[in-house]
Amino acid sequence: MADIKIPYGKGHLIAAIPDSKLEGVLESKSHHYHPEAGERELVQQALENPIGSARLRDLAKDKSKIVIIASDHTRPVPSKIMAPVMLAEIRAGNPHADITFLIATGFHRLTTKEELISKFGEEIVANEKIVVHNAFDPDIMVNIGKLPSGGDIVINKLAVEADLLISEGFIEPHFFAGFSGGRKSVLPGVVSKVTVLANHNSRFIVHENARTGILEGNPIHIDMLYAAKTAKLAFIVNVIIDADKKIIKAYAGDVEQAHLAGTGFAGELARVSAKPADIVITSNGGYPLDQNIYQAVKGMTAAEASCKPGGVIIICAACNDGHGGEAFYRWFTEAKDAQAVMDKIMAIEPENTIADQWEAQILARVLLKHTVIMVSDECDPKLITDMKMKVAKTLPEAIALAEHIAGADARYTVIPDGVSVIVR
Repeated sequence: MADIKIPYGKGHLIAAIPDSKLEGVLESKSHHYHPEAGERELVQQALENPIGSARLRDLAKDKSKIVIIASDHTRPVPSKIMAPVMLAEIRAGNPHADITFLIATGFHRLTTKEELISKFGEEIVANEKIVVHNAFDPDIMVNIGKLPSGGDIVINKLAVEADLLISEGFIEPHFFAGFSGGRKSVLPGVVSKVTVLANHNSRFIVHENARTGILEGNPIHIDMLYAAKTAKLAFIVNVIIDADKKIIKAYAGDVEQAHLAGTGFAGELARVSAKPADIVITSNGGYPLDQNIYQAVKGMTAAEASCKPGGVIIICAACNDGHGGEAFYRWFTEAKDAQAVMDKIMAIEPENTIADQWEAQILARVLLKHTVIMVSDECDPKLITDMKMKVAKTLPEAIALAEHIAGADARYTVIPDGVSVIVR
């Protein structure tokens, strides 16, 4: 019997699968990678050896307004470690710099003060300027051009008014942008809902290159990179983390070159070969990525790539924050089934994209091929069933239900952390 740890909230669940029924366990090599230095030292080394750019301290000289785009509460970016090192580097070149952290909420809800303290620590929250971006407030935005796809680039004024715009973040596989990090700090991070909607349209989401681990020819990535360059994102600091959310590698420098170096490394660690099975058990990597159903769709796509047609996906996600988006939720509550959701979304022209339709489109795609059972004892079960999924309070309960659907002889693949792998 294999007892496999599945991240869930701030702890884990155990999947007890008989060896005779287990096709395989798919894990990123990042979880077993031994870094060459400590976390802070890795960030410092990256800043001292930037890729395709001068050092950040040199870029900061004579700049009066510096803006650091930082990730929000939904991302496990170790900002407590990264931010102090970045601030020291900036102030080494410009002790009197006016520095503002701009929190890249994208289409998410606003980050709370408590979440900022959890992310940065009390000292930075008490002593540094922090502004939380709101994609739905037109008064804080300015239009700076057009995306390659034709949409307007409408962005937070703070980013445009900065003499030096930089960002921090992390790189992991992303289910339609290819990888997170780099250019994604700008789009969707600090742009208007208008720009997010243009970029996340149904034609792009369905594109064959808008998939996990793919950048080349990915129309979503192309738009994102163009927006970041148009906004003059001058320098990035991105890290790669392991299952314990610890930094194992850091990259700094040019928004495109440093990001490509980071995605190359992350891709080598994350790529695994599919082990097709009747039942696939996965997670959204635990806290903070499994706080809502919206984010949990990401983990489902890893399972989708290794689940036989008609098979069952079990996704373990606390979802203590509920559905994660009222518009996302309504797509399913107002439709008869997943096919009705998909038909409605695919009939929408790109210029008429509706909030959160991209996440609904991908969930509908998964549901059209598989039964999805969500394991959660922290989410209202009705939210889950309203979204056309089945629900179980425990993993053993979900396994029993899955075998009832797929048969007692069903075989399993387990992907403990669905957001950390690229399944091919």
